[in-house]
Amino acid sequence: MAATAVKDSVTKFGKFLSSMVMPNIGAFIAWGFLAALFIEKGWFPNEQLASIVSPMLTYLLPILIAAQGGYLTGGDRGRVAGAIAAVGCIVGSEYTMLMGAMVIGPVTGWLMKKVDAFSQEHTPGGFEMLVDNFSLGLLGLGMSVVGYYAIGPVMSVILVVLSTGVGALVDYGLMPLLAIFIEPAKVLFLNNALNHGIFSPIGLNQAAETGRSIMYMLEANPGPGLGVLLAYCLFAKDEKTRQSAPGAAIIHFFGGIHEIYFPYVLMNPKVIIAPICGSAAAILWFSMTGCGLVAPASPGSIIAFLSMAPADTLLQTVIGVGIAAGVSFAIAMPIVRTMPVEAPEAATSEKRAIAGTAEAIVISNTENAKIVFACDAGMGSSAMGATRFRNRIKAMRPDLTVEHSSVDTVPADAAIVVCQRVLSERARKSAPQAQVVVIDNFLDDPALDALYDSLTTLSNAAELMETTPAAPEPEPEPDTNVMVRPKAIRLGLPSVDKETAIRQTGQALVDLGCVDPSYVDAMIERDELTSVYMGMGVAIPHGTNEAKDAVKETGVVVLQYPEGVDWGGGEKAHLLFGIAGKGDEHLTVLSNLVGLISDESVLDKMKSTDDVDWFDGCFA
Repeated sequence: MAATAVKDSVTKFGKFLSSMVMPNIGAFIAWGFLAALFIEKGWFPNEQLASIVSPMLTYLLPILIAAQGGYLTGGDRGRVAGAIAAVGCIVGSEYTMLMGAMVIGPVTGWLMKKVDAFSQEHTPGGFEMLVDNFSLGLLGLGMSVVGYYAIGPVMSVILVVLSTGVGALVDYGLMPLLAIFIEPAKVLFLNNALNHGIFSPIGLNQAAETGRSIMYMLEANPGPGLGVLLAYCLFAKDEKTRQSAPGAAIIHFFGGIHEIYFPYVLMNPKVIIAPICGSAAAILWFSMTGCGLVAPASPGSIIAFLSMAPADTLLQTVIGVGIAAGVSFAIAMPIVRTMPVEAPEAATSEKRAIAGTAEAIVISNTENAKIVFACDAGMGSSAMGATRFRNRIKAMRPDLTVEHSSVDTVPADAAIVVCQRVLSERARKSAPQAQVVVIDNFLDDPALDALYDSLTTLSNAAELMETTPAAPEPEPEPDTNVMVRPKAIRLGLPSVDKETAIRQTGQALVDLGCVDPSYVDAMIERDELTSVYMGMGVAIPHGTNEAKDAVKETGVVVLQYPEGVDWGGGEKAHLLFGIAGKGDEHLTVLSNLVGLISDESVLDKMKSTDDVDWFDGCFA
């Protein structure tokens, strides 16, 4: 428990540091190109243009970082106060104060928020503008003084210690050992926190002194991930995996979206050895040859990586990326090659059951809705996923808005959030009002297919209802349509805890002879893996993929809890639709069920009615 709390705290801290840097990456790139092109050892040395490099590094970047930090904790007024305070930090130290800005910016923003809360209670009418302007100016001035005398000098000492430690790692040949921590952290989606929260501040100090820093090369090197993906391209026994790997390799290497290769490592955790060794070999090479980048390479594309490389070490940098890819490929190859063909298939099947299609079935009105693809930083894999899905669905659903954002800053008007599994809990906290669709791969995931089918099916159904005269419904074909009329409807049940409610739902299926008793435990397990709560007061408990053998026949039961069942996160389920499906019939049941409960007025009445005949008639 304590270890988990520490891990969560470290993750949040790293994410917060990263969130101050990521919005300002464009400024880092501008500064990086200035340095790469025009300094004395640049591609096109130019003394006049090179004179811009130092002021941009010394003043612009720290002020931007502090302003963003102030905004995160204190809004627009915190942004201005943080920028003012950063100047004291900058002038109070002889070192680049990026780390100082990361401290003084958010602290000043937080203080600004507290001052504003206090002044709102005590400001006489008519004096608001005077108080607002003076409070911001005086707080910024005061924190600037604190920055000059305290934060600047303290951060200077910390920077010296960190730089000395990095120098010692290089001198004693220990720098490659960092790969043992870097690559696993990347696969756990801590890549941006590592690169922009830790390595970039240290790298800025080194680059200010020597014109380059190896710290920029540690996380951003696209070589290790490329080696893993090439191994899957050539040696994966699962055809779908082998076919998806080339596209992932192109996006990873040239697009710089490293998150794209993480699922391939998670598919077989032993593969993590490959990028660790590849990264370690490259770091050793970079250390021996004195390589470094002049600025952060973001995103981690080979294009950005080489663009930030000084002219005199460009060849060594290319060789280092090649070494990383080659070593990673050589180690991943036998691991991927010896994976039993059923292992990837089983993994894929399990992912389809866990992340699967149930959460992707839309159960509420989506007219003019906003769909948000979310990743850790909101700039890489989520942007790619949003673009692909937008292009895919725009012809069928032009009313939908498809955007991307950081998983921690999902817009409040988002109706559906799509994110990878490891980020799902953060997505639910960030957007409790939205339906969360969990995926494993932005390129090829069954949940994305199910989301598309659900959105387009509902749209087509609505159009037909509006434009087509009523006509007798044809009899469903037994092999393609599965009836969703409940075999049991239980209304007015007293409120219970979540597990008890799921067990009551499962027991109803057992009593009807639809499933064996073991299916009930599988329904509990399914909710623990990924919540079966769908939003709008509806939960759809069902078993895991492994429990298919426990299903005797397809069936649906409905349990109504008028007072609601607490599902966590402030959500209550009033209706539990328990389903069991033979083969893939549960997907058809889900799709048909969604169509029946998409009318919110009907759904609201279902949550409270005590009329079993009316309830049953809704499914006629």
